[in-house]
Amino acid sequence: MAKTHLFGVILVLFLVLGDGRGANPMYSWRLIHRFSDEARSLWVSGGESAGGNKTTSWPEKKSFGHMRMLLGNDLKRQRLRLGAQNQLLVASQGGRTVNYGNDMGWLHYTWIDIGTPNNSFLVALDTGSDMFWVPCDCIECAPLSLSYYNMLEKELGEYSPSHSSSSKRVPCSHELCEMGPNCNTPKAHCPYTVNYLSDDTSSSGFLFEDLMHLASVGGNKQQSSVQASIIIGCGSKQTGQYLDGIAPDGVMGLGPGDISVPSLLAKSGLIPHSFSFCYDKSYSGRLYFGDQGPSSQKSTSLLPLKGNSLAYIVEVETYCVGSSCLDQTGYKAQVDTGSSFTYLPSDIYEQVASEFHRQANATRITIQGFENCYKARALKVPNIPSMKLVFSMNQTLVIENPMFHIADDQGGLYCLGIQLIGGDISLIGQNFLMGYRMVFDWEKLKLGWSNSNCQDIATDDEIHSKPPPSDASPNPLPTNEQQQNPHSHAVPPAVAGKAPPKPSAASHRLSPYRYYIISLSLLLCTACITRI
Repeated sequence: MAKTHLFGVILVLFLVLGDGRGANPMYSWRLIHRFSDEARSLWVSGGESAGGNKTTSWPEKKSFGHMRMLLGNDLKRQRLRLGAQNQLLVASQGGRTVNYGNDMGWLHYTWIDIGTPNNSFLVALDTGSDMFWVPCDCIECAPLSLSYYNMLEKELGEYSPSHSSSSKRVPCSHELCEMGPNCNTPKAHCPYTVNYLSDDTSSSGFLFEDLMHLASVGGNKQQSSVQASIIIGCGSKQTGQYLDGIAPDGVMGLGPGDISVPSLLAKSGLIPHSFSFCYDKSYSGRLYFGDQGPSSQKSTSLLPLKGNSLAYIVEVETYCVGSSCLDQTGYKAQVDTGSSFTYLPSDIYEQVASEFHRQANATRITIQGFENCYKARALKVPNIPSMKLVFSMNQTLVIENPMFHIADDQGGLYCLGIQLIGGDISLIGQNFLMGYRMVFDWEKLKLGWSNSNCQDIATDDEIHSKPPPSDASPNPLPTNEQQQNPHSHAVPPAVAGKAPPKPSAASHRLSPYRYYIISLSLLLCTACITRI
């Protein structure tokens, strides 16, 4: 038995209205809905003239069958559009993140390939900053030799623009050159300096444009290699903690600023302006560019800070310890993956620490800057209260175990992973994000989260893709015009840069009289025959 389903019928009445005095013509079409009674009559008569079956099934208007037909058509259209939008981008070496503990500052790292030929860098991941820099033509950098880092399996990289055929200098006139006004000439090489919160910790050098090697995963397409142009800080001089083995191979700023990697990938039209960062409880995880999270995730709005939107700021309405939600504990917080611990303003900190101690019911001690520590043998695990951050619309982020363990010969210590911070803005650090897939969606101005084992997005546990050949066409940086609206949808530069075609001179000669009316009937029919 065969059933015939109508995919599309449209009748177009084409009118050209002009002016005998040379005015531009106007074009008019009369459209007929594909599932209307008029389209139905055309479909049936068309089927008869072609020798088809005039009893083709067609549901009555506003019937359940009619609504199912409309829904089915919507789903078909959505599936056609989903291909590119469902693609996620990961680093070409897989996007897996690792944490080396105290040896490398408790930060999360991932391997990134840069340049032509590609060179690998183990970069720290930081949502609290925007600049992506790597050690480069070093004057003062941390040691990069494998002998300094027992936990690593291969040498750290040093970037040299002169050894990459795809590198380009960024001039001071570039839209993303923040220090451009201080340059002697617009064509001079753009310098950069980034100062971090830690005392006397900075990176400085010059900006270059080069290729980052990525792999597309997920969606309806097979995995493929992607090259994208990004801005890199050639960090020739580091100071402070960067000379002590923290982020020795560079930092990838994941903040919402225009120069960050997620921003540049989005403005090049490759992904939505969003990414996810997942931490599992073994301190490894994954980083996905373009991920906007599952529909079931919880979320809260991202807020501007002092009139600007240069960080991922959320508003916590209530802080709960165990089953007790504390009064007047609302505050603004920056979600910062570059912070190992969570930092609270003094009034909130005192309330939280006091309530936690009351429920833990054990002797509290202070050690090495942590005020809320307990001997492991004295602390009963069932008595460790969970914590919960409550956001608007009663969206909650639960921290099952807010403590961390310090080993010693007597069983070690458990310490509460919160610290004091000056000012009104707190920091939500890595220790409160464990076990979650955190989605930083700047396009929708939402922070999303859902429980995750960090292996539930792509189909394969390991993702590897070799960089494409050096002659492959990369994705260029967005033009200055594309960078002016940070919340607009990404437009590929090749399309955005096109000028509209000049009108043809012949178009003015279509109407020698005041009105010409040309009637054209166009019947577009597409049928799908499914045999059951």
